[in-house]
Amino acid sequence: MSKESVSESTCPVCVSKNISGIIEIPQVPVHCNLLWSTRDEALRAPTGDIHIGCCKDCGHIFNLTFDPSLMKYTKDYENSLYFSPRFKSYADTLATHLINRYDLRNKEIIEIGCGNGDFLTLLCKLGGNRGFGFDPGYVHKSNNGADTGNITFIQDFYSERYAAYKADIICCRHVLEHIRFPRDFLDNLRRAIGNRHNTIVFFEVPNALFILRDLSIWDIIYEHCSYFNSLSLARLFASCGFSVNDVAESFEGQFLCIEAMPGEVAGHFSLERLNTLNTIMRYAAEFSSTHQKRIDEWKYKLERFKYSGKRIVVWGAGSKGVTFLNAIKPKNQIHYIVDINPRKQNMFVAGTAQQIVPPVFLQDYRPDIILIMNPLYRDEISMLASNMNLTAELVLV
Repeated sequence: MSKESVSESTCPVCVSKNISGIIEIPQVPVHCNLLWSTRDEALRAPTGDIHIGCCKDCGHIFNLTFDPSLMKYTKDYENSLYFSPRFKSYADTLATHLINRYDLRNKEIIEIGCGNGDFLTLLCKLGGNRGFGFDPGYVHKSNNGADTGNITFIQDFYSERYAAYKADIICCRHVLEHIRFPRDFLDNLRRAIGNRHNTIVFFEVPNALFILRDLSIWDIIYEHCSYFNSLSLARLFASCGFSVNDVAESFEGQFLCIEAMPGEVAGHFSLERLNTLNTIMRYAAEFSSTHQKRIDEWKYKLERFKYSGKRIVVWGAGSKGVTFLNAIKPKNQIHYIVDINPRKQNMFVAGTAQQIVPPVFLQDYRPDIILIMNPLYRDEISMLASNMNLTAELVLV
């Protein structure tokens, strides 16, 4: 990593210039979840460089060379996980937790970056609430359960111009990691809330500690310019005028959730936070040395499968699957990737152009190896494979 790119960088959370370089990943697809209808389009998908750095003062991890002008979130962007029973169960549990903890019944709810409105619909149905969903890429679908009559969707980014929309809770899930200047975003949100000091703010982001600790290298994607840990996330909210109620891991450690309210900024730096920072820095150093080793190991495994005559498919055409294929670049080893989301099926993976197929495709294709991108879905995939009488070996990536 060039010394210039590191020395000129400023942490987007604490504004420190004490940055350490970790890894460089050149020419990756800028969007993992943008749908491509032909193989040629997928091969020509826009790319960008990732130069990951880590702030030595707050442990925040970010892409030093992120270019927001490359980000195009349109109706062709599809990242819904709600077709998975495992993820749907998690969303149900999360919605129930928020409703019970903050008595969200017959209340007003705003969701920033609501996608197709799945989670907002859940909160409104379970609590009899009224919702406002903001997302420039929102696509109205009569069968997505959002036509409840008590939800308004606005195809726009949320900003101060919508300050008149009052809410008892403002939710924002898997958006903050896409924003280059999160302090500006939260400052704007705080001003929009104004003197409504009882407003609850709930954010969910990928957990940087999980990525580093479990060497989840397929979670490093261009769209995510920021990777938050509990320390950097709490510090960010506190610096923008929020009092943090709770920061906790969720979804088996893969996600990080923060619950906050407008309030006084805490200024102390506890021993627990110092230990978190030391842990992050240690894992970051290890991640740097093992990232390429992990990629090389999988290239070797695929070569062994190939020479054994094994037919291989990947299951999961989300960010992990797309990143895995672009990192490994399998040549005539993997032709298909499976996904249960019907909007993704018959489309093609950005960069490497594998075709995305439904699970039923495997009944005729009969793979020998199914590579599972997320271990949390193993039981779900195993059941589907068993129901189709597949004898393929399930391998966790």
